Amino acid sequence: MRKFYRTILSLTAAAGMFAACDSEETVYVPQEVIVTDTVEIVRAEPPRVSISQETYNMELTDSLVLRASAAGDSETTYRWTVDSAEVSTDSVYVFKTGHSGLFSLSVTVTNAEGESTANASVNVRPGKYKHGTFVLSEGNVSAGSGRLTFISEKGRVTEDAYGSENTGSLGGVCQDLFIFNHKMYIVAQNGGNEGGFLTVLNAETLKQERAYQDELSGVVSWPTHVAVLGDDDIYLRDNSGVHLFHPSTGKSVLIEGTSGARKNAMAVAQGKVFATVGKTVVVIEQGRTAISATIEFTGNVSGLLKSSDGNLWVSTADKKISKVDAQTYEIIDTHDVSDVVAGSQLAASYAASPSITAKGDTLYMSGLTSTIYRHVFSTGETTLMADAKDYVDNCGIIYNTCAVHPRTGEVVLNSIKGYGTSYLTNNITFFDFSGETPAVAADYADYTRFPAGTFFTYNFE
Repeated sequence: MRKFYRTILSLTAAAGMFAACDSEETVYVPQEVIVTDTVEIVRAEPPRVSISQETYNMELTDSLVLRASAAGDSETTYRWTVDSAEVSTDSVYVFKTGHSGLFSLSVTVTNAEGESTANASVNVRPGKYKHGTFVLSEGNVSAGSGRLTFISEKGRVTEDAYGSENTGSLGGVCQDLFIFNHKMYIVAQNGGNEGGFLTVLNAETLKQERAYQDELSGVVSWPTHVAVLGDDDIYLRDNSGVHLFHPSTGKSVLIEGTSGARKNAMAVAQGKVFATVGKTVVVIEQGRTAISATIEFTGNVSGLLKSSDGNLWVSTADKKISKVDAQTYEIIDTHDVSDVVAGSQLAASYAASPSITAKGDTLYMSGLTSTIYRHVFSTGETTLMADAKDYVDNCGIIYNTCAVHPRTGEVVLNSIKGYGTSYLTNNITFFDFSGETPAVAADYADYTRFPAGTFFTYNFE
């Protein structure tokens, strides 16, 4: 680990001078002297402190070592704060963080004559995995380990991002990924390996923070999806329903009313978890062990996701797309797309990902087919955009559903050549539908191992 050393000069009143910890230079500070008869009295001054830089720039993996140096006999105390929270009372403070951002740092030096405070900013640059696209793969079932592939904003691929940053491998048959409060949560249906049923990573470095195997063994049965409302409020969907798991105690409870929850992604909106059960979407509020409300639809729910305005998009197997108010649970509007979408794009299939994906009010759907449709909710227009088989070689099987990038609008589709050993021939294809004709913006060959879904970091901000 690299460390950056900086020096803070601080003055104690009785000292009359400062010595920087990394320098032999002595700086004398003038003092007021009063002579009364033959007695000389030195009047002490309040301390003065300064920081040599207004802003420090550092990498996420670095440490910034700050030293406050004081000379003399006067008792001095130190108080370091980061974003107003006290972090140290030592004369030396090592700043290190697990996530990027701009931090406000201050040190207050106090003695009997008073106190002084100096401030600085620390700009921590984003980690390698802060922004980009993740493709989570189930992994080869016989090998029993999942795979996490990362594509940076510049198109650079890290084939096995988890393995690159950790020893060992993820649990078997990974199905879902969620990012919350600078942490990444990955669920593996079969568990095992170093990752377990649930693996918690630093979202910017992918360093493993914790893996939960024993705590969930015998409690959950084939967990597949995860949603998070707090560091100690993790929701796991399994064959029984949705469990609330508390990492602090290792305990979990089955949420009443979630029995039969579909093996598909949950959504988080307005501080609540939404899950699908048959023809309904159920509402789970933080801290409660039973559902708070049920939203009814006319067909089996095939897709559920948070909209860009904080509400919900819901698709159903009877080829309808609805927008739902995440506060009142009222259905704002419903569009029937059956007149254009003739296939199984909105079917409630075995896919682990939702049947719909959205950027703003523009939604895309592919189901487990190679045909991608677009529906613009504001206009009600539905259009067949492309058949991936016309653009991608060896596009034999579509593995899970398409996903649209929330910033670029490019649509990602994962395909494999076939089963057996043919799954080793595969493609992650980015389609650009912004022009008059469809185009392939990027194509990455042979990186996945049965892809369970595509996840964009921007969707979790």
